[in-house]
Amino acid sequence: MTDSLGSLRRLTRPREPEERCELCSAPIPSEHRHLIEVETRMLVCSCQPCSILFSGQAETKYRLVQSRVLSLQGFQLEDDEWDSLLVPVSLAFFTYSTPAGRMMAFYPSPAGATESQLGLDSWRELEAANPILAQLEPDVEALLVNRVGDAREHLIVPIDECYRLVGLVRVGWRGLSGGSEVWKEIESFFTQLRGRAKVVGGA
Repeated sequence: MTDSLGSLRRLTRPREPEERCELCSAPIPSEHRHLIEVETRMLVCSCQPCSILFSGQAETKYRLVQSRVLSLQGFQLEDDEWDSLLVPVSLAFFTYSTPAGRMMAFYPSPAGATESQLGLDSWRELEAANPILAQLEPDVEALLVNRVGDAREHLIVPIDECYRLVGLVRVGWRGLSGGSEVWKEIESFFTQLRGRAKVVGGA
């Protein structure tokens, strides 16, 4: 009987939440905000009170990742201009790093987020042709470019979405071409972003 009562207590005891705030250890739902540790670019899961604490704070260790998604229609980026950005693949994101003091370019790969050398003159030309890029929030937002196949998508997204894409590629990539499954996941990722995006003029 004692064993049976012990089993019932374990079954009826509230289950521990799967995720907790990494700053205060409070339970958080599966859908939650992220902070970014600016120096290391590490993402931190955050509860609502902690996310409010760091909202609008620029000179702190952590910054709250923004939530807006903008689809930039009429974005000016020709194939030769893309080549001048020195990105070797068809998916990449561009973000301003406060510690580095410059724009940085990354692309998802089986090894994770891989930095690509970005010519600053080329970026300045791109920004001049698309003034909305001046609105990118340092460290927490990025220009995400999708040029896979016939796609020519340009979005301003939260930086955690870029790292979610990196995770999809890192976990799902198979062989030299990635395999059909990972490309289905990538297409699903962009479909979800389109569903959230506000369409704005890019130029």
